[in-house]
Amino acid sequence: MNLSSLIPLVLKASIFLTVFALGLQATFADATFLFRRPGLLARGFISMSVMMPLVALILVMTFRLEPEVEIALVALSVSPVPPVFPKKALKAGGEENYTIGLLVATVVLSIVAIPIALEIFERLTGVPLHLSALSISAIVFKTVLAPLLGGIVLRAVASSFANRITKPIGILAAVLLILGALPALLVLIRNNLQFLAGVTLLCFAAFALIGYLIGHLFGGPDPQDRSVLAMATASRHPALALAIAHANFPQQKLVVPTVILYLIVSGVVTALAPKLLKTTPAPA
Repeated sequence: MNLSSLIPLVLKASIFLTVFALGLQATFADATFLFRRPGLLARGFISMSVMMPLVALILVMTFRLEPEVEIALVALSVSPVPPVFPKKALKAGGEENYTIGLLVATVVLSIVAIPIALEIFERLTGVPLHLSALSISAIVFKTVLAPLLGGIVLRAVASSFANRITKPIGILAAVLLILGALPALLVLIRNNLQFLAGVTLLCFAAFALIGYLIGHLFGGPDPQDRSVLAMATASRHPALALAIAHANFPQQKLVVPTVILYLIVSGVVTALAPKLLKTTPAPA
């Protein structure tokens, strides 16, 4: 097995363990939190699944971007929050029930929302776009629902054991993430330096910052919810974005490093945005 095939396996293992560790600290009530609060659910859905595709469409139609950048923007805009998002949001002080509930709700709704959004993009742009609900369900189940529910069940039947293994699993997931992401990042920098300057970088930064502002606007009166939804709206699920890109444009090999670049840019933006915009961060 060569390095190029080993890196995705390491990253997948890291994501699985990260979400599993999250489940070890969660409950079924957390997972279904937003489904029991339709107002919060509607605001989150509009912020991430309605406004962000609109922003992507405006950017694509306004700027002359490379094809792989346009593909990445469209695919990212319809994808839900990434599996590692709750860990970052919880560290920032987000409420566990809202944060986990937002993760579960967005990935479940994406099974229906993504095909509809792609159909709208196709009608507006004339570019054929599709990804079956079955393919989306498989990715959602493997990256979010299975590890999260597995952790929740283990906590329900053996809470003391779950508490003991949460920290070691979290550490292992972090180590695997570094081992998998670092080589991919080095390859990105070495082979795709043209992406690190110019319109591409500005569009990605604008997309993430606008997403942060939209999430903050739709987050409601609770400052914790605003911070969490702001981070969630600027963040995107890379596996679903890449699946959309591969299903529709398999010849575009540079989409993968482009999506990775957006993950880096959005991470920087969500870290700096509260300070730059002087928004009130969620209290730890």
